[in-house]
Parts: sequence; structure tokens; C-alpha cells
Amino acid sequence: MSIQIQQVTDKSMMRKFVNFQNQLYKGVPWFVPKLFTDEMATLDPDRNPAFQFCEAACYLAYKDGKIAGRVAAIVNRRANEKWGHQEVRYGWFDFIDDPEVSKALIDKVVEFGKQRGMTHIAGPLGFTDFDAEGMLVEGFDQLCTMALLYNYPYYSQHMEAMGFSKEVDWLEYKIFIPKQVPEKVTRVAQLVKERYGVRLRKPTRKEVLKEGIGHKIFDLINETYGELYNFTILPDNMVDKYIDTYLGLLDLKFVNIVEDSDGNIIGVGITMPSITRALQKGGGKLFPFGWYHLLKSMFFKYEESVELLLIGVKAEWRSRGVLAVIFEDLINLYIKNGFKYGESNAELESNVKMQGTWDIYETEQTKRRRVYGKDI
Repeated sequence: MSIQIQQVTDKSMMRKFVNFQNQLYKGVPWFVPKLFTDEMATLDPDRNPAFQFCEAACYLAYKDGKIAGRVAAIVNRRANEKWGHQEVRYGWFDFIDDPEVSKALIDKVVEFGKQRGMTHIAGPLGFTDFDAEGMLVEGFDQLCTMALLYNYPYYSQHMEAMGFSKEVDWLEYKIFIPKQVPEKVTRVAQLVKERYGVRLRKPTRKEVLKEGIGHKIFDLINETYGELYNFTILPDNMVDKYIDTYLGLLDLKFVNIVEDSDGNIIGVGITMPSITRALQKGGGKLFPFGWYHLLKSMFFKYEESVELLLIGVKAEWRSRGVLAVIFEDLINLYIKNGFKYGESNAELESNVKMQGTWDIYETEQTKRRRVYGKDI
């Protein structure tokens, strides 16, 4: 039977779209489900401010009457303008090991893009860089992190067979927590504090949500990450969404900010206890007991790892040792709370300065993920 592609047009179909990934990876110990409510909100034009500068459509592939794949086609006008290209993105891309299914889905994304004047296709990418992105090409026997994607090894084979090639790679690291803060980190942190008058502190929830600190943190993130691959500078209403969704829920003792002598934020470390096992136990759902597992992992009985979500320092301060100030505080906290290792977020393969940050620690590169693209 031929492959049939249907556009998602209502909530019932969207639930099937979101749930397909859980069905495809049922029983895979390395897969971590996304929160169902978050996925539904992200893909809803009425709830995701990214639709103010993005166009998107979601598609399901059917084979023999059963769902065999899914994909989202996205045109991010803001990113296209910044980076000077006409690109359609594919995201939420999952499929059975059938080349006809993957090709039919990609063909639909290409059609969506060409109808809007696009000349290039790339992915997996989301609406913005705060959506999971990058296709796993190494590390299939490693537990996925909460913020990133897991996929089967055959995905990359399908992409290359369709003429896609590598655009960028990201690397992920496991950084083992030392028994004590390295002497070099303590020494540099102290020197930076004394020489430049910087100070580290923990933001309060009131400051983050009501007093503008959340926006200042995201201003720094926009500045710090702004020139990295395909980054979308976030408008204020998107920042509001991410503050409420993420910063508003985190245990802020795992978040720190560094301020200069005038009180300006020059560095930030946003980390959190891993909730991967909790998400697995709850199947990505909050009810009936998913919320319990999540709260337990976030605030009470920690898993063995911590996720390093965002680490950023203003460009003019990067060579002055501000990262040491951030990590001196965080490592002490990790030791105190019994964490065994940290999981880096995906780091661009070309970002050798960030990778050099881990040289004084015991590390293991665990995963590699890739954006595949081609002209259309």
C-alpha cells in the first residue's frame, strides 16, 4: 500500500502526532519522553508566540492504515532574515525504518517550503533554539537528556540516501564531578572577584518573575548565543514564555548570576537536577503520578546527574575568568548534593573554547548530533 500523508488539522490529530514518538520508542531504555503538555503547547499557534514570526504545518504518514511517521515543516522568518537564507526547517521528525515513509514526509516539507519561496531545507530544527534539535548520529546507547532528542541509528542512513549532508555537528559531554573544586578554578575565581569587583549571587523567584532579572538573563543569552548556528534572537513575548515555562519552575539554587561592580549581569549559569528517569516513569505525562516523579527529582531526591542547560558570559568578560566564578559555586553545590556527573548541553563542534573549559575535569564525549541539509 502506498504511503499517505495527512496534515494535522485538529487537536485529536495533534495528540496522535505528539504520542507517535512514545509509541515508536516504547521499551527503548535510552529514550526520554517529552512532556506531553509542553509539546502540545509548543505546536499550538494560539499558545506559542513563535508563530508570530514562524509558519508551520504538521504532517502524519500512514502505511497500511497505521501511523508510520511524523514531521513538522517550519519557516522561521526571523532567522531567515538574520542569516540571509531562505530555509524551511523540518522538526519533530520520526519514522519507522522505511525509506518510502521518510521520503514522503521530507517531500511534504519541501513542498511546504517551495510554496513559500524557500530554496534550502535543514533540520531537525524547531521554532527556536529552545526546541530540541539535531539528529543523533553517535551515542545511541546513552541516556538522552531532558532537553534533547533521541533517535534510531537508521535515521541518518535515510537522510544521506535522500541526498542530505552535514551542515553542523554538536557534541555532548559527561563531566564527572570532582571530589573538590579544582585549585585552579578556586584561584581564578578569587582573583577575578578581587581584581574586577564582580560578585556571584542566586536570583530569587520574585526577581526573576516580577523584577526584570529574568529578562536580563535572556538579554545575556541572546547576546552570548546570538552568533551561533541559526540562532533566533528572542523577542520579549517569547522571553516571557520561557521565563514562565523554565526559569519560573527551576530550583533557583542551581542557577547563578555574576554581576560586575555596577550590578550589570555579565554571566549566568542555568542548571538543574536531571529529570530523565522521572520523565520515563511518568511516560511524559503529568497525571496521574508524573508530577510526583518530577517534583521528587527536581527538589527532593536527586538523580545522579545534573544538566548544564545554559552557561553564558558576555564577550568582553570571557577572557577574564568569569566562568571560574560560575563553576566554583556550581561544583561546590553539586558535591554537597551528591551528584556524580553533569551533562553538557549540545555544544557546536566548532566551539573549541567551550570544549576547552572541560580540560581540567574528567570527561567523556557521549553523543554527537547533526543538522542535515540540502538545496531544494
